[in-house]
Amino acid sequence: MAFDFSAVVAPFRMQPGLRRLSPDSRQLTPNRSGDRALREKLAVLASFPGEALVAAPNFDARPALLAIAAQGAAEHPAAFACERPGSFSAPHLGWSLIDGRPVGDGAAEIGACLEALPEPWRLAGLLSLAFAEDFAVLDGSDGRIKWLAVCLPSNWAPEDKVGRHFSQVHAPVADNEVLLAATEHLVRLVTGGERWERFVWTVTEDAHLRRHPLRSAPSRWDAALDPEALAASAYFRTERQTFIPVRESQQAVFTIHVDVHPLRAAIGSRAEALQLHAALASMSPTVLAYRGLGAARDRLLAWLDTHPLAH
Repeated sequence: MAFDFSAVVAPFRMQPGLRRLSPDSRQLTPNRSGDRALREKLAVLASFPGEALVAAPNFDARPALLAIAAQGAAEHPAAFACERPGSFSAPHLGWSLIDGRPVGDGAAEIGACLEALPEPWRLAGLLSLAFAEDFAVLDGSDGRIKWLAVCLPSNWAPEDKVGRHFSQVHAPVADNEVLLAATEHLVRLVTGGERWERFVWTVTEDAHLRRHPLRSAPSRWDAALDPEALAASAYFRTERQTFIPVRESQQAVFTIHVDVHPLRAAIGSRAEALQLHAALASMSPTVLAYRGLGAARDRLLAWLDTHPLAH
């Protein structure tokens, strides 16, 4: 799990929580055949590409795409390579793009998916399938999200966010005063050329990585389940978010790595159980409602009291 459990803090607050990445920190995670992220991303790009791949009018995404490709090749040369201008390969997938044309002998459904995408979106498609992370481009010149390749959103629609200011993107978030107040500083910080990361988390009853509002049902916790049964059906959903600088453009690529694990397996110690208990207990009613946890919080707290290790 890419998540750092120290991000679970009390009292719970919606806040930026940025920290500077060390020089040797990796920002991307290669997909391999059979990985859940690859399966779910492929299903989205094959059936609903317009819900994942969106851009503001006339936005040139090429510098950002090249930044992602260069980052991937530098971190994971066995998983991604930029062999020459216009040539990109993802050896784990068995597919390459040569001047925009898919070439390879990997899984046929991957090649068919890439071939079906409009040519300007094929590199985004290859990068999306090669890595577990989703991507969005933040433009520091106006603070707007100009481009997204997001297959695994957490209860939001990429097509509704494109072109919006960073503050507008976070406007629906509950108890967002601290986050919104820091928006302008945050935009300047993450588009200033350094690398940053932050973590977010929630507890959900849905095991899927993809939570597009058009393709997933709202949270519905079973009222009949006791705390033990509820915890057995619950999942710990996390995101590691990082920012890749796009050199000489005042832009940053926002990466989102979604993980979903059974709640009982995600808690590895009594200390972590106590951290989660304290954070859930301190959530305001508006945050509980926003995260769909109102009907489950008390039973989750009771379970954490009784089964602190969940193993």
